[in-house]
Amino acid sequence: MGRLLEIEDLRVTLFTRRGDLKAINGLSLGVDRGETLGLVGESGCGKSMTSLAIMGLLPTPPAKIVGGSIKLEGRDLTKLSERKMQAVRGREVGIIFQDPMSSLNPVYTVGFQLAEVIRKHFRVSKAEARKRALSLLERVHIPDAERRLDSFPHELSGGMNQRVVIAMAIACEPKLLIADEPTTALDVTIQAQIVELLKEIQSESGMGMIFITHDLGVIAGVADRVTVMYAGKKVEEAGIDALFSDARHPYTRGLIGATPKPDDERRHRLVEIPGVVPSLADLPEGCAFANRCPLVFDRCKTEYPPLETFENGRKAACFLAEEMEESYVAPVRA
Repeated sequence: MGRLLEIEDLRVTLFTRRGDLKAINGLSLGVDRGETLGLVGESGCGKSMTSLAIMGLLPTPPAKIVGGSIKLEGRDLTKLSERKMQAVRGREVGIIFQDPMSSLNPVYTVGFQLAEVIRKHFRVSKAEARKRALSLLERVHIPDAERRLDSFPHELSGGMNQRVVIAMAIACEPKLLIADEPTTALDVTIQAQIVELLKEIQSESGMGMIFITHDLGVIAGVADRVTVMYAGKKVEEAGIDALFSDARHPYTRGLIGATPKPDDERRHRLVEIPGVVPSLADLPEGCAFANRCPLVFDRCKTEYPPLETFENGRKAACFLAEEMEESYVAPVRA
């Protein structure tokens, strides 16, 4: 299949009154054609900032890429002008945000907005753009699609609006699709439908996908590999099966322990991770997870563990990664 996206040592800094905050600190990851990479972590870990960096949509000020590269098929997106990035957005990289109502203009019909995306990247007539828009609504399984072309976003349900946003994201058949928490604002039944829709579209198109979420339960059904982020850094990366059966970082194991299991029947109590993600303005000297970790020892508080590579290319940034037992689950800590 070949590597589609390659991010190397990406560094994004937020320049604020509180100082220069390292929102993304040395992130490296890759996505192959036809592959889904799950990007997981709590709020504030850098997941969405990563997606905005790829799209060239960082809020400036205060955010800026200060190091590293983002290569799409070998071309470094960080070196492109804004005019060239406008041609990349939508045409080569599509994005779905978590709140469909913030992605759609309330004063235009969904058909007009879809057609506008198509005409921006292709030289087609209004009639042809409308025809393609109709095909897209049918592709994302919106019932009575022809009538819905003339509907306004407020006339559609949240799930249907998210399908419209997905249609907009795939309108130009991008090589890479970024789904940034696309199911968060939806109820559980609609969440499952949206995930299945994305898997179906990816299977048909062969595009690469980055699926961003804080929910490991969702990621289990969609991703091939998972990158776990914490405080702007990658702390673990593994294939989906290896991650759930033998996670090597205490934070990952804490996330797994806090994830409900459909077949569990409440026989095991969910275990929360104590504490909160540290502020970027006050990161500790050593491991950022040290103040929440049940396995912390003195070295963790003064030295950041390197990201080491283990069997099958899996990676983990923990001094105890190699010694962890498969049976370990993060315990409750007072």
